[in-house]
Amino acid sequence: MACVLEAPLRMSVLSEVTASSRHYVDRLFDLDPQKVLQGVMLLYLLQQETSSAELRTECAVVLGSLAMGTENNVKSLLDCHIIPALLQGLLSPDLKFIEACLRCLRTIFISPVTPEDLLYTDATVISHLMALLSRSRYTQEYICQIFSHCCKLPHWHSCGFKSLPQPLLCANGPDHQTILFNHGAVQNIAHLLVSTSYKVRMQALKCFSVLAFENPQVSMTLVNVSVDGELLPQIFVKMLQRDKPIEMQLTSAKCLTSMCRAGAIRTDDSCIVLKTLPCLVRMCSKERLLEERVEGAETLAYLIETDVELQRIASITDHLIVMLADYFKYPSSVSAITDIKRLDHDLKHAHELRQAAFKLYASLGANDEDIRKKIIETENMMDRIVNGLSESSIKVRLAAVRCLHSLSRSVQQLRTSFQDHAVWKPLMKVLQNAPNEILVVASSTLCNLLLEFSPSKEPILESGAIELLCSLTQSENLALRVNGIWALMNMAFQAEQKIKSDILRGLSTEQLFQLLSDSDVNVLMKTLGLLRNLLSTRPHIDHIMSTHGKQIMQAVTLILEGEHNIEVKEQTLCILANIADGTTAKELIMTNDDILQKIKYYMSHSNAKLQLAAMFCISNLIWNEEEGSQERQDKLRDMGIVDILHKLSQSSDPNLCDKAKTALQQYLA
Repeated sequence: MACVLEAPLRMSVLSEVTASSRHYVDRLFDLDPQKVLQGVMLLYLLQQETSSAELRTECAVVLGSLAMGTENNVKSLLDCHIIPALLQGLLSPDLKFIEACLRCLRTIFISPVTPEDLLYTDATVISHLMALLSRSRYTQEYICQIFSHCCKLPHWHSCGFKSLPQPLLCANGPDHQTILFNHGAVQNIAHLLVSTSYKVRMQALKCFSVLAFENPQVSMTLVNVSVDGELLPQIFVKMLQRDKPIEMQLTSAKCLTSMCRAGAIRTDDSCIVLKTLPCLVRMCSKERLLEERVEGAETLAYLIETDVELQRIASITDHLIVMLADYFKYPSSVSAITDIKRLDHDLKHAHELRQAAFKLYASLGANDEDIRKKIIETENMMDRIVNGLSESSIKVRLAAVRCLHSLSRSVQQLRTSFQDHAVWKPLMKVLQNAPNEILVVASSTLCNLLLEFSPSKEPILESGAIELLCSLTQSENLALRVNGIWALMNMAFQAEQKIKSDILRGLSTEQLFQLLSDSDVNVLMKTLGLLRNLLSTRPHIDHIMSTHGKQIMQAVTLILEGEHNIEVKEQTLCILANIADGTTAKELIMTNDDILQKIKYYMSHSNAKLQLAAMFCISNLIWNEEEGSQERQDKLRDMGIVDILHKLSQSSDPNLCDKAKTALQQYLA
């Protein structure tokens, strides 16, 4: 709500502020907006330099109390520009007033309705806050807390698991971590880790856990900083010992996790293997509070996400896989809960617990077949994943899909558990209408379910997957385009002719050309892979080339003439080799002198892979047992192909040498 600060104020208000701020605050929390509006008058008093230091301090205290109320209270205060007023107050020489302003700022910035960027609009603010760190233990506590809450991370994804949005940059350009780092946050805050005040130590630790997250620059700096002769990683390790408060153990484990993921600490370092990992597993146990179990599991999922050895160690530590099954048992059965507050608490955290468990299972099963087997054999696991796919909470759905994706990397499980539970059904449902973040992981999972040995392939095809996947290839989202074409490529592998025709019809020639001219090499490679799979087995090759031959030859020409890497050109030549294997299709090559010259050029290329791929084309064209082989051999001899074959038969590369000799035998037969 917009508001105007007017003076003069009634003396009765002044006396209320100084005499009984409590009574005044009670009025400010009134439902009547007019009474709440009176609170804004305090801002006027706060900014009057003619007001006494005591009065201004009292105003800051009362405003802080008001900010602890509803989110609407905070919005009202923000609309009245409370932040610039409080920041101005930090220039006062009076320490008590500074502390009151910082405490109020801290309360306002903690609120989810406050934009973090408000701290960074004036470049001098951060420098001044750094300077105030030395004034008192209260300035240290509040400023560290403000930094923690105002450090909006690039692509924050709640302890791991890459999500898609681009980094959120503040108005000044660099992200918040960089701004704080450049203003000396590490050097100014490090010594606070050994403060005599627990609150200061804790807020400094939280600040580092936010600064270091996915930030190699901060992490590499932290690893070399020492306080009182002790390196920071050693201080963090001391803070995660069992005799320390749980929030300290958890936060120091987060710091070490971020440093490890950023490459500042090796994954096989004893402080990770023997200290951080066991600490995080402890946080997952039944003895811990539900919110601690959530944070412990999410941080552990992030720590082990990309490291096979850490995944193996975690999987055999304290029966973690079985312990996580307990995360799905909240809220407990209502009959067992007599305390309504407890039920409310359980309900509130139930979603977060399931999300955390799915994330950790996804990380645990990312690489190791035995671990995946153990996860799937955990009580009702597949049912829980299937249920998770249709939960109302987007975060739980996303975590369940990630877990399914991780387990779908197992050939054995695709053939058994995935089939027994018809996992493809809820997965197809998820793909019908979901945000991109979920679509990317769900379509990746579908790629695995469409591999030729997966029993789910058939029913997925029957449920209209081709249309769905063809639409994904038109997405503006790169990951979705890649997954759409990848899934179609898997679908086309050793498929019957009808499926191949349906794919080509679904894609349309126009879309195929669009994909072949995509700026992303992954899209291009997967599209070429799809074409190669479509053009396999002679009857299919001849059929497809009879309907789409002109366009396909045009596409091949474009790619061989374009500026593409070796892998792209090799894949394109392999497509030509497949076409050359057709009965009637090979005529499309033989009557195209431009393509024949290109094959000849690649036979003499400096790269052996391209030479070999070009030789496959020639071999298929000149094969003796096929009709018209003599005419094809004569034409290619006239082009100088036999001379090149003689030259290649002397090659030091055994593959090239053998292939050239085999081809020459066709001429001699």
